[in-house]
Amino acid sequence: MTGIPTLADLVAPIEVSQFFAAVQGRTHRRFAGQAGRFAQLLPWADLNRALRQHRLDFPRLRLAQDGDVVPVHTYTEMVDTRRNGQVPRLLNAPLSERLRAGATLVVDSVQEMFDPVGELAAGLEHDLREKIQVNLYAGWGATHGFDVHWDDHDAFIIQIAGRKRWRMHGVSRPFPLQRDTELPTRPEGEPIDDFMMEDGDVLYLPRGHWHDVSAIGEQSLHLTIGFNRATGVDLVAWLADQLRVDELFRSDLPRFGSAEDRLDRARQLREKLVARLTDDVVDRFLTDRDAQAPVHSRLGLPFTATPGLLPEGDEAEVLLVAPRAVLERTEATVALSAAGKRLVFAAAAAPILEALLPAQPLSVKTLVEVGAPTLDRGTVRALLGELVTHGVLSPL
Repeated sequence: MTGIPTLADLVAPIEVSQFFAAVQGRTHRRFAGQAGRFAQLLPWADLNRALRQHRLDFPRLRLAQDGDVVPVHTYTEMVDTRRNGQVPRLLNAPLSERLRAGATLVVDSVQEMFDPVGELAAGLEHDLREKIQVNLYAGWGATHGFDVHWDDHDAFIIQIAGRKRWRMHGVSRPFPLQRDTELPTRPEGEPIDDFMMEDGDVLYLPRGHWHDVSAIGEQSLHLTIGFNRATGVDLVAWLADQLRVDELFRSDLPRFGSAEDRLDRARQLREKLVARLTDDVVDRFLTDRDAQAPVHSRLGLPFTATPGLLPEGDEAEVLLVAPRAVLERTEATVALSAAGKRLVFAAAAAPILEALLPAQPLSVKTLVEVGAPTLDRGTVRALLGELVTHGVLSPL
């Protein structure tokens, strides 16, 4: 593997289609890998630099030990700034002391802080079609940071450095939700699986699977890539929002009407609701979910703040910052739906948009070649500028 790992890299040696069919949502699975293969995602030097340069408030940065959160005041101090009030600053000696004593360092949303991790998150969002959040866990002791627990999201765990012991305890409630009618009960008995995550390994963990993680007295750095897959509850909530366009669903219920009035209203609501539950309702919901997904923050300065929007030379690269953008084609037009916007272009723009869709960097020169001979250079650059204007494309 070279460069940023893909979903196919994470689940090798099985195929992505096999992962979707037999693993995702069903069972945990460890994928062994070569030591060092993820080292460039987040080197220790980059982590040290980020901790030095970023002011990370609790709970985005926190320490955990023996199932509890370490009081933040024991390893930070608040310092005054001229305009922004007080901001937290890490204290070198107390923080290191806590880590030597077995605490785990946790930093949330590191895809926003480190470019390689951000590129990994964008690629996985494109492949998994769900929002991605990546958290960092670093530990050195021989204790566990968190007690036996379950998470309300699926996750890939990437072991970047060192080792850590994982114990799996099974499922007590299939597909639990963050807001649910009841909580899963803690499983009893011995773990169903007990293994060491080695440098270069990947673990897939479905939501609701109880587990605990322990350090073993040596350094460990891993990333947890979390994502919430769409559920039937999500579809019903989306459908409820769609129904707001109908006056019948906006109107008041006949609380003080006759029994016949209430029965008649129930019948009317049922008929209109069933009419919307067409055979393609799942496809419509998932497509709209993708089209509404927010873009990744990438400003592209200084160019996006200039009238030209793009660098003058065609060697410059651009990136679609909406990994789940959706294309709709007709004979005359092509529409790009992303971040809640629907941008409609002439059908001749389709090859350009299709090339951008995988959300991988491409040079302007390459896109000009893709558009030829139907579109000239000026037209291609104008199209790219329009995408920049709407915040779905960024120069690199």
